[in-house]
Amino acid sequence: MTACFTPQLSLTPASTAPNGRRILALWFPRLSTDRLARRRWGLSWRSTGRPDHPPVVCAGRVQNAVRLTALDETAETIGLRVGQGLAEARAICPSLDAAEEDPAADRRFLEAIADWCDRYTPLVALDGTDGLMLDVTGCTHLFGGEEAMIEDLLDRLLQLGLDARGAIAGTPGLSWAAARFSGKTVVADPEMVAVLSPLPLKALRIDAGMAASLARVGLKQVGDLLAMPRGPLTRRFGPALLLRLDQALGREGEPIVPRRPVALLSVERRLAEPIRDEEAILDLVGRLAAGLKSGLEGRGEGGRLFELLLFRVDGRVFRIELGAAAPLRDAGRIKALFNERLAVLHDDLDAGFGFEILRLNVLCTDRLAETQARFGAGEAKNDAALDFIDRVTARFGEGCLRLPLSHASHWPERASGLVPLAQAPARSGPRPLPPVRNDRPIWLFACPEAVEVTAEVPDGPPASFRWRRTQHRVVRAEGPERLAPEWWIDGEDALPRDYFRIEDSVGHRYWLFREGLYERGADRPNWFMQGVFA
Repeated sequence: MTACFTPQLSLTPASTAPNGRRILALWFPRLSTDRLARRRWGLSWRSTGRPDHPPVVCAGRVQNAVRLTALDETAETIGLRVGQGLAEARAICPSLDAAEEDPAADRRFLEAIADWCDRYTPLVALDGTDGLMLDVTGCTHLFGGEEAMIEDLLDRLLQLGLDARGAIAGTPGLSWAAARFSGKTVVADPEMVAVLSPLPLKALRIDAGMAASLARVGLKQVGDLLAMPRGPLTRRFGPALLLRLDQALGREGEPIVPRRPVALLSVERRLAEPIRDEEAILDLVGRLAAGLKSGLEGRGEGGRLFELLLFRVDGRVFRIELGAAAPLRDAGRIKALFNERLAVLHDDLDAGFGFEILRLNVLCTDRLAETQARFGAGEAKNDAALDFIDRVTARFGEGCLRLPLSHASHWPERASGLVPLAQAPARSGPRPLPPVRNDRPIWLFACPEAVEVTAEVPDGPPASFRWRRTQHRVVRAEGPERLAPEWWIDGEDALPRDYFRIEDSVGHRYWLFREGLYERGADRPNWFMQGVFA
């Protein structure tokens, strides 16, 4: 199945639900222990059954004591709990399998799951340390509806060895609450109040202290708040409580920020049988690139940055990016660029049991002028040069070819710079360099080097200087050329520079400057080497 689409972000308006938005919330209550179990017993251990093994827990230092931070199902069955001391847990179960907590590894694992969820929607956001938010507005019909979509997603996660809970609702707050505190997986807009009312107040994503304060006055369920006047609640508990309630019911907007840039255009192919061969992958890339052509033509643009996503059957996702020196639509050239890139990644691209989904995204575009083809060698040479640039960049990386560009600055180290050729702005003709009053050395130091100078008069040129442990006697000097500081960058306290062109006794020519001026009561100015003439 091939589909070409333009992803769009949907934002919740500050009004009452329903608004047509559908959010899928995922919760992984045993993320840490599932990560350990996948590494020890394989991906499908939860669906096929794990070997006979003692309870698995994660422990970490909390308030100067080693306490349990995550439990698997067996540990919960024997009565262990999060926050319990590790010594006490070992007394209850001497064979306890305890591993040190690793928040960084859990974060990477959650991000890998988020990459895997891109098969359902590109609008995926991280939700704390154990959850994800997916904006599935307008794409559930591709999977047979909301019920079929969430059932397929949870079944696939189970096959990957993950204990996951999920729910789809009209707001992020309600889907979050339903996934954690309700057994309902799909909440229609007319059911929002009925589903939210019997849930505990923690379902509103308030802190434990506020929930305890509300419980002391007899408010334990969300429905208890709905019957209360809003003024007294706000005066006693602050505006955060009612804000969370309004967000859950869709009265206040709550945007979802995707963790990755949303593609301008995207086309994908879902395969009945996974593929492993590189030639088969490239053939599909060519077909996907051909599917992008109509979308790019409709926009009058060409792609400058492309991204290929390869979804492996075990859940791992490979992302391959490459750029183009000029806006590009031709499917053959796009395929050729990915051929070069895959040739470099051959050893790192582990196909495993094969890839089941291929997706080609256009992340950046540029205006593509339509030109009439004509006879002559000029355009052919230009196309050949661009093709060479793209191929070399795809094989060796975008930093291998750099283009010098001038900048709007008279400060020598800022007046020009090297940028990757693929990122250079397109231009129709040569761009004139900014005018300078005097000659500049052929070799400029990015960071000026300090020198020791002896001058006959304070404001005059140096008579001799010491640079890189070598003493130089000056025979000719020209200057000074004063450059004022760029106060909008360096601040108002930045010092001016007086530049001198110097020739030493052996004929070498240098560009030195004095930073600051000789003033009564001021510190002695410093001298620096800025560059060397040919």
